[in-house]
Amino acid sequence: MLKKYYHQVGSKNFWQYIIFAVFVIFFYLPLLNLVMLAFADKYEAPAIIPQKFGFKWWQFVLGQPSLLSSIGTSFILAIVVTIVSAIICVPAAYALARFKFKGRNAFMLSFLLSNAFPRMGLYISISILFYKLNLIGTFQGVVLIHVVNSMMFMTWIPCGAFRSVYSQMEESARDAGASPLQTFFKITLPMAKPGIVVGAVFTFLGSMEEAQGTLLVGFPQIKTMPVQLYGVIMEYPLTAGPVLSLILIVPAIIVLLCVHKYLSADTISEGFGM
Repeated sequence: MLKKYYHQVGSKNFWQYIIFAVFVIFFYLPLLNLVMLAFADKYEAPAIIPQKFGFKWWQFVLGQPSLLSSIGTSFILAIVVTIVSAIICVPAAYALARFKFKGRNAFMLSFLLSNAFPRMGLYISISILFYKLNLIGTFQGVVLIHVVNSMMFMTWIPCGAFRSVYSQMEESARDAGASPLQTFFKITLPMAKPGIVVGAVFTFLGSMEEAQGTLLVGFPQIKTMPVQLYGVIMEYPLTAGPVLSLILIVPAIIVLLCVHKYLSADTISEGFGM
């Protein structure tokens, strides 16, 4: 009897390991291939392993002034977009969380419109409008494009965080003599901080990787890392693109490590709950 039980348990664990291994290979193999190509001095398809490894293309990428400036532009742009998005969306998220009004759910669903169809069509329409407003090729125009992309995350997730703060706590603070602003900054905002941080992370990372809108509205004056990546892939050998891709991944990893304590399934699911 025990032998049969252990046989069943062992068989079950075996298939779990197989499924886990398949998942790991499916998820991490492209990333491992990217790392391998980034350190390949010489690679000719259809070979699986590069013929020669080294830092040739790292020296090339880091030696290009235009590529280095695009890294700085991407960082500055992502920081500005995150701040602007927070200023616009956090008060809106608080209002949506605290006030019940007709059409509230429809209004929140409207933030999905920019993600409901291919963005290129939306960007072309916006670029035509921006051309009339003299925003083409400007930093401000690119910021607006990125903010449009981030509004859903920066509104929905903080809104869920504000809903998790009991209104009775705010009422108690006001009964104790606190003003509405004091109540918000001393009670509500600290308790909603995890959701706001998660929304800010999504906004920052989304700005770092956004390319199509930046290309249509900002190019050639505004060149970010993703925009430069298009040029590197088209103009240089296959092994040059992965170098810039890894450089683009590093900031995302650093940001996620810094705020990992705020990232949880509960925080994100609360934000996307209508």
